[in-house]
Amino acid sequence: MLFLAGHLHEGRFDMNHGTIVIIEDDRRTADLIALYLEREGFKAIKAFDGQKGLAQVTAHKPLLVILDLMLPKLDGWEVCRTLRRDSDIPVIMLTARGDETDRVAGLTLGADDYVVKPFSPSELVARVKAVLRRVAPSTKRPVQVLGIGSIKLDPRKHQATKAGATLQLTPHEYTLLKKLMAAPGRVFSRTELINALYPDGEAFVIDRVIDVHVGKLRQKIEADPTRPQYILTIRGVGYTLNETPDEQEDS
Repeated sequence: MLFLAGHLHEGRFDMNHGTIVIIEDDRRTADLIALYLEREGFKAIKAFDGQKGLAQVTAHKPLLVILDLMLPKLDGWEVCRTLRRDSDIPVIMLTARGDETDRVAGLTLGADDYVVKPFSPSELVARVKAVLRRVAPSTKRPVQVLGIGSIKLDPRKHQATKAGATLQLTPHEYTLLKKLMAAPGRVFSRTELINALYPDGEAFVIDRVIDVHVGKLRQKIEADPTRPQYILTIRGVGYTLNETPDEQEDS
């Protein structure tokens, strides 16, 4: 197992002075990214293939991973799958391919953003900071534990549970669940949910990305994802969180 990215939410989060792992087989590109990150106060750790990249993530527990897709030994898709299986660490995918299918695949696999080569190193650093702002714990106001049925979400701990058991959610799944739980019974359009996951137009997304995220979230919170009791589809509009889930059905 790698690690659960709880280190982001235990009082040690420092957006401009943490470690970022760069998994990129082109050494000049990796060096350039590292240079720009280090200018902003980050510590940059480089790996030039997928296997070494996963090892560096395990060893250094970084704030974020910048991940190229076309890697030797273990490609970026498999690296991202492994990261998402064991952690909620933010991932920015980096690739020379920019077609819509790749963007959708990367984002629905759990990447937090997607940058196409050639790119501006300054823009990439700005994307890094934008993603880290989204996952940074808020200290501005008291937080309230949200609860519907047997599901509880604690924003202070950045943790969701069902019947007391911790749910292993990706950052997007957590954000989606939090958005829905903050207003049970309200119908959210796909556009509203896209804006919650990808604010300020930081990534190019289409409607079906939300459908994929909802499907994956249902796999984790519903007893029978084909007969959801919590996240309900409102055809032609979007999704809502059921205010009165059928706990008997869900047990």
